[in-house]
Amino acid sequence: MDANGEGRGPGEDLDVVDHGDGDASHANLRGDMNDFQEIDLLGQSRKLVLAVREMGAGVEEIDLEMGPGEDDPNFGPGNSEGNEPQGLLELTPKQQPRKKKKVVKKWRDEWAETYKWAYVAVHENTPRIFCSICKEYGRKHRRNPYGNEGSRNMQMSALEEHNNSLLHKEALRLQMASKDKGLGLIDRPLYIKALMSKSAESILEAVIKRDPHEGEFIQAVSEVVHSLEAVLSKNPQFVHVLERLLEPERVIMFRVPWVDDKGEMHVNRGFRVQFNQALGPYKGGLRFHPGVNLSVMKFLGLEQTLKNGVTSLNLGGAMGGSDFEPKGKSDNEMMRFCQSFMEELYRHIGPNQDTPCGDIGVGTREIGYLFGQYRRLTSQYESLLTCKSPPWGGSQLRPEATGYGLVYFAKEVLADLDKDLKGLRCVVSGSGKVAMYALEKLIAFGAIPVSISDSRGCIIDEDGFDFAKLSHLRDIKNHRKSLREYTKTHSRAKYIDDGKPWGVKCDMAFPCASQNELNHSDAMALVNAGCKIVVEGANMPCTTDALEVFRKSKIVYAPGKAANAGGVVISGLEMVQHSGRIQWSADEIDSKLQEVMKEIYLKCKKAANEFGIGLGSPESLVHGANIAAFLRVARAMLEQGCV
Repeated sequence: MDANGEGRGPGEDLDVVDHGDGDASHANLRGDMNDFQEIDLLGQSRKLVLAVREMGAGVEEIDLEMGPGEDDPNFGPGNSEGNEPQGLLELTPKQQPRKKKKVVKKWRDEWAETYKWAYVAVHENTPRIFCSICKEYGRKHRRNPYGNEGSRNMQMSALEEHNNSLLHKEALRLQMASKDKGLGLIDRPLYIKALMSKSAESILEAVIKRDPHEGEFIQAVSEVVHSLEAVLSKNPQFVHVLERLLEPERVIMFRVPWVDDKGEMHVNRGFRVQFNQALGPYKGGLRFHPGVNLSVMKFLGLEQTLKNGVTSLNLGGAMGGSDFEPKGKSDNEMMRFCQSFMEELYRHIGPNQDTPCGDIGVGTREIGYLFGQYRRLTSQYESLLTCKSPPWGGSQLRPEATGYGLVYFAKEVLADLDKDLKGLRCVVSGSGKVAMYALEKLIAFGAIPVSISDSRGCIIDEDGFDFAKLSHLRDIKNHRKSLREYTKTHSRAKYIDDGKPWGVKCDMAFPCASQNELNHSDAMALVNAGCKIVVEGANMPCTTDALEVFRKSKIVYAPGKAANAGGVVISGLEMVQHSGRIQWSADEIDSKLQEVMKEIYLKCKKAANEFGIGLGSPESLVHGANIAAFLRVARAMLEQGCV
């Protein structure tokens, strides 16, 4: 039929003109049909198929669609294209049943430039055109498979429709955003697929498709799944357990309104992600920081679940907080915000349900305000919030616990390498409790820490810090001054605006600031500076690109879920002391902390060895920590049923 619905005679069929290279690249209509009618005719074709031909000795056709789609009821078995001439768009006479039309296009050089994300590969013995972003082909990514809504632009080809698909755009947006930030969040999950087992790959793909915008969470899941491949292959019953584990049991989001000292009203968003309760009541920190979002909370909740699992504590995992900025706030403003935050949070926590503690931006002052409001609302004085002051229920060494435990873990790593901390040059990032107390313990063991940093820059002191210099640094931080003040009394030290310490000559590195602070270029700087061991003080401070550099350079790498577990260990001991209305001495707590950190190290080493990962592998502690923690949580989940 022509554009006006009239039938055409035998002499007016569509003719394909060969331009000399063997490719059917242009079609002319015999008769009076003009170019606009031809375009209209092409727009009415029911299904468009991209065919890629290589003319000469052999012919190869890549068909993106294999017959009728199950998602389009308008195409039944009678619409088979098996008898159609290859490469022709043929008009059927009016009296014959309508057949699907086929458009044949040559894969030209300019297509390769336009569709940089496309590549050709064989799938189930059939050549296909795949998307290099999503690693899928054909209708799987087509928003509107056959253009039934009348959009002719979407009918041009399956490739163009794929390029317009929401899934492809989101995957591409996230990949570009990750590269812009230097995070490399999506590259590893997508490009290590060839190295992963089918079950591990499918689990990771499901997480990416469900939450493609949650970069930090995907990064954390990627590391865990990669570590557990050997476990899943030997214990297939754990595959479905891992799928359940990676989905939080409960996610709570709420509004936090508050009034500043000028009487102006503000509103922030509050979170509590109760990730897993299989081992005991939820346990995890509260973080007040502008960078807090759902992705960060979920990744920290997963990390906390595994961190608690690698200890011997019967505690589940959770994380919460708000995108509130505590810097520059007065005591009264902090009190009003904390009281408003607890006004909602208290409904979801309890000593046998969820026991929060401090994290970035939440110290002893904030815990006091939060606990006071909880007690006012519930009329209960319970062993609930940890990180309290010792006079009213807190534990000795709780502020020091994470930093001290970090160094104790590093000592165990060095002992297996027949080395000692004494005389080793160490670079440390951050200037919070973890970094400061790690510095203190490093100095006590004879190490030479040479750096410290904050969000505005870093201090490099080639002579190393001692206890007097550390006291000066604490005074600077307590008065909320810039680290630059340090150079006024220590002229040999230098301050670097917006700088990082990773290029300084060192033997060990302790990233203690925040997640993804250490990227690919930072890792290369560490390698060139002679670093041999990296021990994480923060949660996931290294990007996937940085970890790849460490792996290739054979740098021993200790993950935060094991190395910085000292904080949650002392929180557990604080709950024991509070329940018994007792208080242990600092020496007793310190002794218990050293024992537990050694126990955690041995668990990681043993789990890695059981699955064929020896200490010679730079990733042995990462895999060992993930395996030991997962097995403990997974066995509890199996015994408790599908809940």
